[in-house]
Amino acid sequence: MKANKQTSPWRWIPTLYIAEGLPYFAVNTLTVLMYVRLGIGLKEMAFYTGWLYLPWVIKPFWSPFVDLIKTKRWWTVTMQWLIGICMASVAFLLPTSLFFAGTLAAFWLMAFFSATHDIAADGYYMIELDSHEQAAYVGLRSTFYRIASVMGQGGLVMLAGYLEEKTGDISTAWTATFAILSAFFLAVAFYHSFFLPRPEGDKPKAGVTAHTILRDFGTTFVTFFQKRYIWSALAFMLLYRLPEALCLKLVQPFMVTPRAGGGLALTTAEVGFVNGTIGVVALLAGGIVGGLAISRGGLKRWLWPMALSLTQPCAFYCVLAMVQPESFFWISAAIFVEQFGYGFGFSAYMLYLIYFSRGESKTSHYAFCTAFMALGMMIPGMAAGWLHEVCSAHSIFGVDSPQGFINFFWIVMAACVATLIVCAKVRIDPRFGKKETGA
Repeated sequence: MKANKQTSPWRWIPTLYIAEGLPYFAVNTLTVLMYVRLGIGLKEMAFYTGWLYLPWVIKPFWSPFVDLIKTKRWWTVTMQWLIGICMASVAFLLPTSLFFAGTLAAFWLMAFFSATHDIAADGYYMIELDSHEQAAYVGLRSTFYRIASVMGQGGLVMLAGYLEEKTGDISTAWTATFAILSAFFLAVAFYHSFFLPRPEGDKPKAGVTAHTILRDFGTTFVTFFQKRYIWSALAFMLLYRLPEALCLKLVQPFMVTPRAGGGLALTTAEVGFVNGTIGVVALLAGGIVGGLAISRGGLKRWLWPMALSLTQPCAFYCVLAMVQPESFFWISAAIFVEQFGYGFGFSAYMLYLIYFSRGESKTSHYAFCTAFMALGMMIPGMAAGWLHEVCSAHSIFGVDSPQGFINFFWIVMAACVATLIVCAKVRIDPRFGKKETGA
């Protein structure tokens, strides 16, 4: 029996999963818009911020050592303090002449600490709660992670936009934004230092050594690549989200770029609203509908409709780039449809990772799958800025676009073919995902 059983999960799950989500969105979303607003070119921004995915790609290689050293609670709280310090470092470095290199270093450390925090926090959740409680509170956990998404992609961006207008200085606005974020995060770390429960079972695993970890890791690594249909599975993991991976680094820059440069000329605050509220609501709705659909018909039946749902809304960006509508309503409506389609289509992807991970060592194999998922986002994202530069300098598909966004989004549409090809090659049990079969 846990000695701290009187501590309600409501006292720590909300803050724990806000702390898990905020640094992820700060690293992978705020950096894109911040660097563009500070004058960094799209090619440099996409390439260097793309490297920030790396800690999530290589996370499975050091995650076993979190079990070997200290406790999950210690790792969780320590990473939160370090993340808060990194956020403060970003605020300190932004006004300096070395802001780009300095803040990139701070963000990379933040990404590493955040990926480690993910390992520790999820492990802590499973130690502190029994299996029944884990199921009972999974909705609360997911809800507050999504709240972190709204805060990171919406609230903080709108705050930065408000401060840009209020101060008239972009660097000052983002400095203040990260100072506020740091203060909030350090307050969460302080709270958890004293009030996060101390489970009796939270201790290093007995009999586990670095040698046994390396031996077991080697075994699971080999067995992962010995799985049936491994190559078609890897192709699916890396290419199913290719259109999204290309878009992700340039959608926000496209929104804030002046019309003369081929963009939509939205303010920073407007981007925060359309992405962090309208976009997140649509994404969640699409995910919920997708989950319900798969539970009724199974993953194999819904794979193609979901692949089309993921890819075809990319055409909205082509239309937005060609028409450049002035109406904020129509821009918001297009983003809503695109994000709903993405949320619906992404359901198939995540469920496939679970499907392919089945069998022995399913937890470790799932970690490998998520690593390939991150790699599939990292490499295309790094190339997106270079691709936009090429599109700006050449006529592509018969379209002469000195700004490059029209041609870039047409190339994104062409990349949808890769998604459809890997869907044709992947192998899935028709029973998997159906509620009535339990498969």
